[in-house]
Amino acid sequence: MAGLNQAFGIANAALEADQEALNTTANNVGNLNTPGYTREVATFQESDPVTINGLQLGNGASVVSINSQRDRVLEQRIQQQQQALSASSSRLNALNNVAAIFAPTSSTGANSGGIGDAINAFFTSVNNLEAHPDDTTVRQSVLTAAGNFASSINAASSQLDRESGAINSSVASDVTAVNSLTKAIATLNREIQTSSPNSDAGVLEDQRQQAILKLSQFIDVVPITTENNGLTLTTSGGTLLVSEGTAQQLTTSNIGGLTHVLAGGTDVTSTIQSGSIGGALGVQSSDIPAIKSALDNLAHSLGNAVNTVLVSGSDANGAAGTPLFLLPGSAAGAAASIAVAITNPAQIAAAAAGAGPGDNQNALALAQLASATIIGGVTATDAYSSLAGGLGDNVRAAQVQNTSVDASLQQLTTQRNSLSGVSSDEEASQLQTFERSYQAASKLFSVLDTVMGTALNLGVSGVAMQ
Repeated sequence: MAGLNQAFGIANAALEADQEALNTTANNVGNLNTPGYTREVATFQESDPVTINGLQLGNGASVVSINSQRDRVLEQRIQQQQQALSASSSRLNALNNVAAIFAPTSSTGANSGGIGDAINAFFTSVNNLEAHPDDTTVRQSVLTAAGNFASSINAASSQLDRESGAINSSVASDVTAVNSLTKAIATLNREIQTSSPNSDAGVLEDQRQQAILKLSQFIDVVPITTENNGLTLTTSGGTLLVSEGTAQQLTTSNIGGLTHVLAGGTDVTSTIQSGSIGGALGVQSSDIPAIKSALDNLAHSLGNAVNTVLVSGSDANGAAGTPLFLLPGSAAGAAASIAVAITNPAQIAAAAAGAGPGDNQNALALAQLASATIIGGVTATDAYSSLAGGLGDNVRAAQVQNTSVDASLQQLTTQRNSLSGVSSDEEASQLQTFERSYQAASKLFSVLDTVMGTALNLGVSGVAMQ
């Protein structure tokens, strides 16, 4: 009887183990389309054998654990690539917006995309002035061309400011999202440390991992495993985001017209390298200021060169020449403030000092500025071409980087899915295997029940006894 009881125990354990494995497989199938779900596998383990009359006999098997099929190193690499992709996407989007400001077909602002054309049109009008210094219509065309140049460069500067403002808003919005996610991760940390301090937390860990991946879209994240299955999260610069069950809330502050990110009152803007926040901050602190500086130099240098020539000559009335452009004392802010200083075409000093209104010597000197290296050793046209060309190069480089990082992330995601994702075909095969195993254990149980009944009736069937 002891042998039969042991056999019953083995059959019962087999039924329970197969039922648990079937439930696990069914749960995998049920979560086939759940984002972030990690496939679970029932781990069978042989029970300790028993010794009867000197013989060592098997004692069946049981399910000792349900383990999620996750690779933490692979998951961290995916997080890092997600951070890089979000940063490059954020930068590419902002650079495309900036490039649109200087596109010849730009419909935003007053001729903002035609700065290069406006420069050429101005010098064309000056060439006409050289040929017809006493023609009022030609003089008026110079004022019109100068106004178009000033308004186009004003518009570009204004649109750069608007793009910077849009970046400020996006950073503030992303910081709000970061705070929401870090709070959720801290809550999950507490739940995991309470329910599964020494083992895989299953669904809770999937939720935490999914939240960290979302967090990686906004900011660079470095996870550090702590006791009791907890996590501490910092940025790559060491800024604390989550300390096990506590979230560090970030704030924003407008400093000098730019959004800065603070943690506990400390400015951590310069330490944020990745995620959409890092990408946006990079454009805001580097790309846009560089372009604005180039525009300022263009406006100030060209305006000053024109003014210097004009004040050395005399106008149509024989009076001393006056500046054509209003400019600040330094290059800073020149693109935003440059304006035409005169409205009367007769005030344009086309003649040399003391010469009559038909003289064109000053107009000739003015026309020669088109080929003069007046802006950092290059002409005004070349300076603008360098600005626009450099911006185009930056956009193309950002596009190449974005494509490369995206391809790498897709490859890593495919690797993760092959390990952690649910395959309907594989689960169907597992269901069939565990179902047959359950049926076999059930059949064994039935046979043992018959044997036990026969043994209790001393080999006489229930029908014969009646």
